[in-house]
Amino acid sequence: MNWVSAAFLSLCSFGVWGLLTKLAVLHIDAKSALIYQTIGVVVIALITLCLINFRPATDVKGISYGILTGLAYGVGCLFYFIAASKGKIITVVTLTALYPLITIILAYLILKETVSAKQFFGIGLAFIAILLMST
Repeated sequence: MNWVSAAFLSLCSFGVWGLLTKLAVLHIDAKSALIYQTIGVVVIALITLCLINFRPATDVKGISYGILTGLAYGVGCLFYFIAASKGKIITVVTLTALYPLITIILAYLILKETVSAKQFFGIGLAFIAILLMST
């Protein structure tokens, strides 16, 4: 599978995830919804473990970053569920979907990746979107 197909499937999956989050928190509290979502993630992890013949990579740095990724994802999901339970999902999804701004800033500062003028302009528009969606 190429990266474009994978990205499109990810986009679709996250789109459905956003809606399912709101449906979950309409029936249960945000913290419980996070617990059940985590069970779903564990199911996918077990399926993936089977796909790689129970031989995940063992580089210590990679493992460490993988675990930190999971922790960041879990914290983000907890606050996402809380926001979804208290706000309109249209606004919550839009604001949280701007998370790449944080990644871009961190990649610029830590990884020394460059940001083109066009990308910088896009970042500015994203900040304007945050202001427009939060008012």
